[in-house]
Amino acid sequence: MAFRKKGAKNAPVLSHEFVQQNHADLAACVGMVFVLGLLFEGTAEASIVFLTLQHGVPAPPDAPRLRYQYGARDLATVFFYTLVAVIARAALQEHVLDRVARRLQLPKAKQSRFSEAGQLGAFYLVSCAWGAWVLAAEGGLEAPARLWRAPPRGGMTFHVKLFYVAQLAYWFHAVPELYFQRTPKQDLPPQLVYIGLHLFHIAGAYLLRLTHLGLLLLTMHYFVELLAHLRDLFNLGDGKCQREPSLWAAVFILGRLVTLVVSVLTVCLHLAGGQARHPDAAGGNVDVLAAEIAVLSSSCTIQAYITWNLFSVQLQRWMEDGAPLQAPVVKKKRTKGRPSRKGAENGVAASNRVDSPHKRKESSS
Repeated sequence: MAFRKKGAKNAPVLSHEFVQQNHADLAACVGMVFVLGLLFEGTAEASIVFLTLQHGVPAPPDAPRLRYQYGARDLATVFFYTLVAVIARAALQEHVLDRVARRLQLPKAKQSRFSEAGQLGAFYLVSCAWGAWVLAAEGGLEAPARLWRAPPRGGMTFHVKLFYVAQLAYWFHAVPELYFQRTPKQDLPPQLVYIGLHLFHIAGAYLLRLTHLGLLLLTMHYFVELLAHLRDLFNLGDGKCQREPSLWAAVFILGRLVTLVVSVLTVCLHLAGGQARHPDAAGGNVDVLAAEIAVLSSSCTIQAYITWNLFSVQLQRWMEDGAPLQAPVVKKKRTKGRPSRKGAENGVAASNRVDSPHKRKESSS
């Protein structure tokens, strides 16, 4: 788990078990180094690179707010917020999910599934609400044409950049969490592919300046994933929802179709606008035909992969849930010994015949 619990054995320092048990405490110590660096004049400038957003540019006259570009110093900011994600995950696991699992008295086989659904469900809930708020603040809901227009030369606003930095930090932190949570080797490939697809598309939207389109697609994607993990949580707590998966399947398929339709319409309208005729990589207009086709193909790929992954996982869970029901049907083989057959004659248990030696003595006397 994240924080070291009371009564746990002390592992050797710097061993694998020590790091896995205390990884949240170690991340907090590293993060405090950057925070304490603000107190000293010699290290304050270096610490600010990790704690605040970088690459700010003067805002244009028609935009009163400060604008931001992307650059190499964003890696330092993403690293610091990755540490914050590790600490937040550990706190949620110990103070919320573990207590709920103990109250529900879940078996060990279901505790890992409950923790995974709870962690991802909380992240998707926060990200979905955050993304919708940023879209409304940026005017993306009132003016949908922002999705296919050329990105503004002034850059991103503070809220947009902070959203993308937080998303990259969360999915980067998910990689070492596979080691901290002792994920089995057979589960590593699908987990790494799932994490890599999110990092690829979020970083692609961030670097290609398709921030508004990425916000909309991520918000819809997170909403559908939120429903999926909420359903898993209800299934683990109460098996009644597992018998009626038709509503969830309809919502899932509808969400994926809406995501694909928005991607196709955005690319087609952008190409129809004629904005790809004068690409300018230095100015930020990199939305050429190859980039548009790459965005469309990658969006279709991730939707197909997530759909296939859900069907395969759901089929595997149905097989696991149905396996215990078939166990009593299997007939047990009779033992070759004679005592078990005689012990059951006329409804008399074998234990009664063995536990009465004094009766045999009385009859012999």
